[in-house]
Amino acid sequence: MNRLVFGLVFSALLFRGLAYPQAAPTPADAQPGVPLPAQEFQATPVTPASEPKSTSGDAPAAVSDPGSLLPELPSLPKGKATLVGGTIQKLDRVQDRLTLEVFGGDKLKVLFDIRTRIYQDGLLASAADLREGDRVYVDTMLDGSAVFARNISIRSSASLGESRGVVLRYSSAKGELVMRDALSPQAVKVRVTPATKITQGERTVSPAALSAGTLIAVKFGSQSNGRDLAREVSILAVPGESFTFQGQVTALNLRTGLLVVTSPSDRKSYEIYLDPAARVDGALREGVTVSVKTSFDGSRYLARSLTINASAAP
Repeated sequence: MNRLVFGLVFSALLFRGLAYPQAAPTPADAQPGVPLPAQEFQATPVTPASEPKSTSGDAPAAVSDPGSLLPELPSLPKGKATLVGGTIQKLDRVQDRLTLEVFGGDKLKVLFDIRTRIYQDGLLASAADLREGDRVYVDTMLDGSAVFARNISIRSSASLGESRGVVLRYSSAKGELVMRDALSPQAVKVRVTPATKITQGERTVSPAALSAGTLIAVKFGSQSNGRDLAREVSILAVPGESFTFQGQVTALNLRTGLLVVTSPSDRKSYEIYLDPAARVDGALREGVTVSVKTSFDGSRYLARSLTINASAAP
């Protein structure tokens, strides 16, 4: 009986020793050549040298404006703006590019980005609102050899857009106006009806005033048969007419004789060509303010005289 009791007590003690392991020896207790238990080695976090440390002991301060890390966008291209209308035939959202089928059947590739302002029926919109098949008009500028959209207006109403160009011919029998658009290498045909409003300055004139070489601005829409309809035609200049432009010289190319003057009144830029045989004042340069008397020859403005306002020069 005593032997049985002793065996039970010894078994209980042995089980207790297995269930509660002894504390691992400290490095001081370690014997030479005997490795320490694995639980003695703990990894110590190491802060990378490139990671900034907080001086206050808290987490590193985050950048308040992540957008400030992005490079600044280039400024909008400078130059003469041209308004062109048509239908979006193809839209590439990856490369931010659209193919516009302008009135008359020509196609024009136009680039856009976050600098482009987009409107829908006069209200501010975004690039997500652009759809293939949309009828739009685009305020375009040349950016090198590419055409860039400064503004895009989506029009769900009947009006399609505007354009500017020179009359090539007008047929009263057909009610057809053929013009050369500023951005289209091909002739553009527009339908003129008795409802088309034709103006020259403040007065209304007859379609007979649409002679070849006349510079015009056209507001147009589309008929149910797909033909382009001129709703308003404004006569801007007729061959031989004289004009005076005042403003700042924003571009000058003496080799080609091209002078670009930006008017402070309407903020529009006008291309004026200098007579290659004429002597040019050495003070003429970009940034000066000038007054130029010109005549329209049916395709461009030719400078007849030029005066530099020295007091306004930078």
